[in-house]
Amino acid sequence: QVQLAESGGGLAQAGDSLRLSCAVSGLTFSSYGVAWFRQAPEKEREIVGAISWTGGSPYYPRSLKGRFTMSRDNAKNTMYLQINSLKAEDTAVYYCAAQYQGTVATMAPDDMHYWAKGTLVTVSP
Repeated sequence: QVQLAESGGGLAQAGDSLRLSCAVSGLTFSSYGVAWFRQAPEKEREIVGAISWTGGSPYYPRSLKGRFTMSRDNAKNTMYLQINSLKAEDTAVYYCAAQYQGTVATMAPDDMHYWAKGTLVTVSP
Protein backbone atom coordinates (compact mmCIF):
# COMPACT_ATOMS: atom_id res chain seq x y z
CA GLN A 1 0.00 0.00 0.00
CA VAL A 2 1.36 3.39 -1.00
CA GLN A 3 1.48 5.86 1.85
CA LEU A 4 2.66 9.44 2.11
CA ALA A 5 2.79 10.46 5.76
CA GLU A 6 3.27 14.13 6.60
CA SER A 7 4.49 15.65 9.84
CA GLY A 8 5.58 19.02 11.16
CA GLY A 9 2.50 21.11 10.57
CA GLY A 10 0.69 23.07 13.24
CA LEU A 11 0.38 26.54 14.72
CA ALA A 12 3.20 29.05 14.31
CA GLN A 13 3.81 32.75 14.76
CA ALA A 14 4.71 35.12 11.96
CA GLY A 15 8.48 35.15 11.57
CA ASP A 16 8.92 31.57 12.75
CA SER A 17 10.38 28.74 10.72
CA LEU A 18 8.80 25.37 10.11
CA ARG A 19 10.01 22.13 8.58
CA LEU A 20 7.53 19.72 7.06
CA SER A 21 8.45 16.11 6.41
CA CYS A 22 6.82 13.53 4.16
CA ALA A 23 7.75 9.87 4.57
CA VAL A 24 6.90 7.73 1.54
CA SER A 25 6.41 3.98 1.52
CA GLY A 26 5.04 1.33 -0.82
CA LEU A 27 6.79 2.52 -3.97
CA THR A 28 10.27 2.95 -5.40
CA PHE A 29 10.86 6.47 -4.20
CA SER A 30 13.80 7.15 -6.53
CA SER A 31 11.56 6.50 -9.58
CA TYR A 32 9.17 9.33 -8.68
CA GLY A 33 9.23 13.04 -9.01
CA VAL A 34 7.99 14.72 -5.85
CA ALA A 35 6.33 18.02 -5.11
CA TRP A 36 4.77 20.11 -2.38
CA PHE A 37 1.49 21.91 -2.90
CA ARG A 38 -0.64 24.10 -0.68
CA GLN A 39 -4.23 25.23 -0.63
CA ALA A 40 -5.40 28.24 1.32
CA PRO A 41 -9.07 28.89 2.11
CA GLU A 42 -11.04 29.88 -1.00
CA LYS A 43 -7.96 29.55 -3.22
CA GLU A 44 -6.89 26.97 -5.77
CA ARG A 45 -4.20 24.46 -5.00
CA GLU A 46 -0.79 25.81 -5.99
CA ILE A 47 2.66 24.34 -6.32
CA VAL A 48 5.22 25.23 -3.69
CA GLY A 49 8.21 23.25 -4.94
CA ALA A 50 9.12 20.24 -7.05
CA ILE A 51 12.10 17.97 -7.64
CA SER A 52 12.37 15.68 -10.68
CA TRP A 53 12.75 11.93 -10.25
CA THR A 54 16.37 12.25 -11.38
CA GLY A 55 17.09 14.86 -8.73
CA GLY A 56 18.67 18.17 -9.60
CA SER A 57 17.72 21.68 -8.62
CA PRO A 58 14.25 22.15 -7.15
CA TYR A 59 11.67 24.24 -8.92
CA TYR A 60 9.90 27.05 -7.03
CA PRO A 61 7.31 29.47 -8.33
CA ARG A 62 8.59 33.01 -8.59
CA SER A 63 5.94 34.31 -6.21
CA LEU A 64 7.33 32.55 -3.13
CA LYS A 65 10.35 34.88 -2.97
CA GLY A 66 12.94 32.43 -1.70
CA ARG A 67 11.46 31.58 1.73
CA PHE A 68 10.79 27.95 0.76
CA THR A 69 13.42 25.25 0.44
CA MET A 70 12.57 21.77 -0.76
CA SER A 71 14.76 18.67 -0.59
CA ARG A 72 14.55 14.91 -0.94
CA ASP A 73 16.51 12.11 0.69
CA ASN A 74 16.25 8.93 -1.36
CA ALA A 75 18.07 6.91 1.30
CA LYS A 76 15.31 7.75 3.78
CA ASN A 77 12.40 7.79 1.30
CA THR A 78 11.55 11.21 2.66
CA MET A 79 10.99 14.69 1.27
CA TYR A 80 11.11 17.96 3.18
CA LEU A 81 9.86 21.50 2.96
CA GLN A 82 11.60 24.21 4.98
CA ILE A 83 9.62 27.41 5.39
CA ASN A 84 11.40 30.45 6.82
CA SER A 85 10.02 33.81 7.92
CA LEU A 86 6.46 32.57 8.01
CA LYS A 87 3.73 35.02 7.07
CA ALA A 88 0.03 34.94 7.81
CA GLU A 89 -0.64 34.36 4.12
CA ASP A 90 1.26 31.07 4.33
CA THR A 91 -1.68 29.64 6.26
CA ALA A 92 -2.88 26.69 4.21
CA VAL A 93 -3.15 22.94 4.02
CA TYR A 94 0.16 21.63 2.71
CA TYR A 95 0.32 18.44 0.65
CA CYS A 96 3.20 16.30 -0.50
CA ALA A 97 2.67 14.30 -3.67
CA ALA A 98 4.49 11.98 -6.09
CA GLN A 99 4.41 11.32 -9.84
CA TYR A 100 6.04 8.37 -11.56
CA GLN A 101 9.09 9.68 -13.44
CA GLY A 102 7.79 13.15 -12.84
CA THR A 103 9.79 16.20 -13.86
CA VAL A 104 9.44 19.84 -12.95
CA ALA A 105 7.67 20.29 -16.30
CA THR A 106 5.06 17.58 -15.75
CA MET A 107 4.06 17.87 -12.09
CA ALA A 108 0.84 19.77 -11.58
CA PRO A 109 -2.12 19.43 -9.18
CA ASP A 110 -4.25 17.38 -11.60
CA ASP A 111 -1.46 15.01 -12.68
CA MET A 112 0.09 13.64 -9.50
CA HIS A 113 -0.25 9.91 -8.87
CA TYR A 114 -0.16 9.83 -5.08
CA TRP A 115 -1.13 12.37 -2.45
CA ALA A 116 -0.76 12.77 1.28
CA LYS A 117 -3.88 13.71 3.19
CA GLY A 118 -2.51 17.18 3.95
CA THR A 119 -1.24 18.95 7.05
CA LEU A 120 -2.57 22.30 8.21
CA VAL A 121 -0.13 25.15 8.82
CA THR A 122 -1.67 28.08 10.66
CA VAL A 123 0.38 31.27 11.03
CA SER A 124 -0.72 33.86 13.58
CA PRO A 125 0.16 37.52 12.92
